[in-house]
Parts: sequence; C-alpha cells; structure tokens
Amino acid sequence: ISEAEALAASLRSGDPAIEYAEPDRLMHALATPNDPQYSSQWHWSDTTGGVRAPAAWDVATGTGVTVAVIDTGVRPHPDLSANLLAGYDFITSASTANDGGGRDSDANDPGDAVAANFCGSNSAANSSWHGTHVAGIIAAAGNNSVGVAGLAYNAKILPLRVLGRCGGYTSDIADAITWAAGGAVSGVPTNTTPAKVLNLSLGGTGSCDTTTQTAINSARAAGSVVIIAAGNANTNASNTSPANCSGVITVASTGITGSRASYSNYGNVVSLAAPGGDSGNAILSTHNAGTSAPGADNYAGLMGTSMATPVVAGVAALMLSVNNTLTPDQVKAMMVATVRAFPGTCTLCGAGLIDAAAAVQAAHDAITPDPITVTEAESNDSLATAQAVASLPATVNGGIGSGTDTDYYRISLPVGKTLTATLAGASGTGPGLGVYSALGRKLVERAGSVGQNLSWTQVNRGSTALTLYVRVMRSAGSTGNYTLTLGI
Repeated sequence: ISEAEALAASLRSGDPAIEYAEPDRLMHALATPNDPQYSSQWHWSDTTGGVRAPAAWDVATGTGVTVAVIDTGVRPHPDLSANLLAGYDFITSASTANDGGGRDSDANDPGDAVAANFCGSNSAANSSWHGTHVAGIIAAAGNNSVGVAGLAYNAKILPLRVLGRCGGYTSDIADAITWAAGGAVSGVPTNTTPAKVLNLSLGGTGSCDTTTQTAINSARAAGSVVIIAAGNANTNASNTSPANCSGVITVASTGITGSRASYSNYGNVVSLAAPGGDSGNAILSTHNAGTSAPGADNYAGLMGTSMATPVVAGVAALMLSVNNTLTPDQVKAMMVATVRAFPGTCTLCGAGLIDAAAAVQAAHDAITPDPITVTEAESNDSLATAQAVASLPATVNGGIGSGTDTDYYRISLPVGKTLTATLAGASGTGPGLGVYSALGRKLVERAGSVGQNLSWTQVNRGSTALTLYVRVMRSAGSTGNYTLTLGI
C-alpha cells in the first residue's frame, strides 16, 4: 500500500466529518504498442478469440521476470535480442545438435533441417526456427517501432537448446528443466539467471517418464511454473508427454473464433486453452528466412499448441511481474479461475480461454501489502474513543500504564479476508485480548498469562467490510508495553 493510500485511509477512519479522502493520482494516455505489425497479432486483442492483452498491459509488461524457452535455441533477432539472456545448449548428441559438438554455452539455433530419411522414415524438412518463434510470442520487444510485440515484452528470455535435428532426448530436456529453475546439473555451470516460468512447446507419445517428472518436481519446488503444449495430433493428450506430467499447466489451442483448433490435442490433462491459430489465422512472431542454415531475420505466422503455450507463459510472466510471491499452484489456480468461457466449441479443452487481463488483475489483488505501524494514542479507553487503524495488515505498539488502563482499536476487515490478531506483552506482563462487533457485542475475551501470547481469528464472509473493535487490557503480571499484530 502506498503512503498516499495509507494517509487517505487514516483520514477517512479518523474524522467522521470527512466524507471521503483518496490520492490524486497522475494519469497517462494509454496506447497500444507502436510495433508496425501489432495490428496483425489478432491473438492479443481480438474481441472474440484474443486474450485481452491491452488491458493486461495497463497493469504489467513482464518487467523483472525470466522465462525459459526450452526448445531449439534462438536466433539473435533484432526484435528479440534486447530481451535475450545467455542460455545454454543441452543437446548431448553432436548429430542432433548440428553445431559441431555436444553441450556448450551457445544457445543460438544453427538450424534443424533434415534430408529425407535422415531421422528414419521422415520427409525432408527445412529448419523450423521454432524456438525463435516461441520466444517472440513471449517477449519480442514492444513499443520499439519494430516488427511485433510479445505478450510480456519487458520480460527476459533464457533460451535452452534441447531440440535439434530429429528432435531431442528426454534426458537432455530434463536437465534443462532442472537447470532453468536454478538446480545443479553435473558438468554445466551454475545458472545465474533462474527462470520463474518454463515454456516447453514440445512433446511425444507415451506416459510421463520418471526422469522428466523428477525434473518438473524440482523446478516446481524452486518456485517455477512449468507450462507445456498439449500436442498437435487431434487426439487425447493423456498419452502425450510431458503434457501428461503432474504439476504442469497443459495448453490446448484455439483459433480466432475461440473454438478448438483442428489439430489441437484435448482431454482431462488439459488445464486451459490459448490462441494458437487455425484456418488461415496464424500466430505472427519472430522467425528466420534460412531454409537450412540461418538466413535473414524475418517474421512468420505459425500455428500449433507450440504457439498457444507461450501465450500462457507470457500471461504467467505478467502475473509474476506484479506479484512475485505467487507459487506455481497459485499461478495455475488464478489462470483457471479467471478464464473466459469459450466463444466457440472446445470440448475437453480445460477450464476455458485464458484471459490475460483478468489473470493479471487476480495476481495484483492477491498482493499482501506491507504492514503499517501504529503507535497507541490516548485516549482510546472505550468503544466510542477507539483509535482507528488506517489499514491492514498493521503492527500496533502500545502500553498498559495501570491496572485500570484499557486500549481499544477500530479496524475494518475487507470482504473475504481473515483477520489474525496476535497480542504479545513485554517481559513480566500478560495483557488480555478482546474482540467486539460494530455494535459492541463481545465476540471473544481472553485473559492473559505472563509470557504467553494470545491470538484470535475472524473471517469476513459477508458482502461488506466488517467493523471490529480490538481491546487490550491489564490481565496478569505487571503493567508494560505490548505489540498487537493485525494480519490478513
């Protein structure tokens, strides 16, 4: 809570002659990003199939959050390079890596083009520049008058190479997951820029293997949100790994109409859906023109759950940029609780279509403000003269000066909040605690004991703020100072 907000609250509660008091805030003109191709990024603002990005940007742009893109590596695209961290190449096989060696500190994508039958029975394929496209959806620079805007355009990208020619091995992917979140991996230097969000736009068939689940568990324990693509086989994702692993956010794909994309996997393991493109409406992002080796930096529209997943990763980055105390489970719960109903048909696509603005607002609303400090001011020895506590949480420092001294404090408990009042007396004292309703009805009154703290919990389940009076009184031991902690 700001000093201005605290002062306004104090004025409102301390003088009945004041009808209201509030900060005089400085406002600014709002504008969509000035990136010239922003208008082609329907997934940010389309009223039907978009994620309401402009309203989310009024609150957050991803500043201070690192997102790991565990993929093919990246190209140093001019619309992305300002937000790129050093990263690492986790590909063990030199043949897969296509860069002349195994693991190293170079996360640049050399290309993953293959000739026919190179991977067994595959057709020939040009380089995908997949990681560059995914990274741009998350954090292409915004308001730089160049190209496109990422959803969390002030976040940082930690690129980790795990996919090369023919794909990538679960052992390499698991190491990258562990390292991305700050865990130790043998033979790899310490990660000095751990990521709070991990994006995995990759997968294969089969159950979630122990190696991958163990890595996910370690990343979650470190506080990182793990977000995974459901897959593009138009089948139940229950047999798609790592989408079917525990503790992750699994993402299905929708098109501009808000219906499930024709290719998107679905099923009970899916958490929610996000725009991934369909029926000619692709997701525009950073790319490269090279068909095999790197060529000119450019932009391209691609479709897939690989594109929907970084949309969700971008939302997670926005949420954490306004509230960095959120746990992975809290991020998922807020996303799921704030989705929009699908505008079209998306059966077994999870809770709904992700709403960036609503999710960011939920993260903001969950912020617990720093406690204010209140010093007892006499006379506050009755309900009528109770000292107002401007806001919660608060720490009240007071004292009992005589055997008949008693102190009352008036507080306002917001809707849905739980008050925990804890009273601690100085050495040799044992003050008592009382809590009363707005009409003076006794809710609790507890005698104190020397050296023992007292506490009381009250939940406001009503539809309006609840006025309470908290009383501190002489009870046991000597007179002296006390600390009353009022937490929510």
